[in-house]
Amino acid sequence: MSFLLSLINSMPNAIAQGMVYGIMAIGVYITYKIMDIADLTVDGSLCTGGAVCVIMVLNGHHVLVAMLCAVIAGMVTGLITGLLCTKFGIPAILSGILLQLGLYSINLHIMGWGTETFSKSNLAISVDKYNLLASSRFVKAIVPNNPIFSVGIFIIIVIALLYWFFGTEIGCALRATGANQNMARAQGINTSSSKVLALMISNGLVALSGALLAQFQGYADVNMGRGAIVIGLAAVIIGEVIFSKIFRNFALKLLYCVLGAIIYYMVLQFVLKLGLSTDDLKLLSATVVALFLAVPYWKANYAATHVKEGRKC
Repeated sequence: MSFLLSLINSMPNAIAQGMVYGIMAIGVYITYKIMDIADLTVDGSLCTGGAVCVIMVLNGHHVLVAMLCAVIAGMVTGLITGLLCTKFGIPAILSGILLQLGLYSINLHIMGWGTETFSKSNLAISVDKYNLLASSRFVKAIVPNNPIFSVGIFIIIVIALLYWFFGTEIGCALRATGANQNMARAQGINTSSSKVLALMISNGLVALSGALLAQFQGYADVNMGRGAIVIGLAAVIIGEVIFSKIFRNFALKLLYCVLGAIIYYMVLQFVLKLGLSTDDLKLLSATVVALFLAVPYWKANYAATHVKEGRKC
């Protein structure tokens, strides 16, 4: 009984954290599913968003202005990755790795802005001193202080804007590029520009998630983005496997990324309550992603086997 109560009490925090990472998962969905690009910049741009947001709030800027600057910083990281990929001819996966590596130093300098050392590995921010939009302290509070409510508003806005954007001519060009680059070029679409724009949008969303995450946990840390791409992929794949048969609309596909992230963190909480060491979380994350990646393959093999058996009969 105590285990069940403890699990229930931990669920609001898991849901809120899943929603924060759900915004990042939407960004991963754009590159991974729509554009078919393996972008590893995510691990760096998540921290960039958190670092920019925190340093600006600490320097007296409004939290919304700080978050807007975080999104812009994230879009710049996506722009650089895109240029490395399209103008320098470096494969997308290597471009992401290179920028992720460079962002580690950049993020240290961002958090050390105005200090004597010019670099810091972490930066704390207190909800007692600053008017933050999302704080883990209020996960069980009533609205509007509850982060589930505030992050939920951001999710609705993000999905609505993306649903509108991908219905425009530019958005359709991005989707066409991801579906078939050769056909897109034949239709006069600049596929290089489409890739760069998609990477900018994706990393802008990842940075927004980082800004919310820094507020939620009360600090920005240079390692806060480590393994973020795995969490994003897990959320996308879990959402797709569970909800793809139900959610056909594009907006609902974006929503299932958020639901996938929430499910992911609820499962993590459940496993932690069973006694799993926090040292094994990365291993668990990799295992979850591997299993959900294998499910579509197993289903396809199962269907193909039954079709062959049916023909023999």
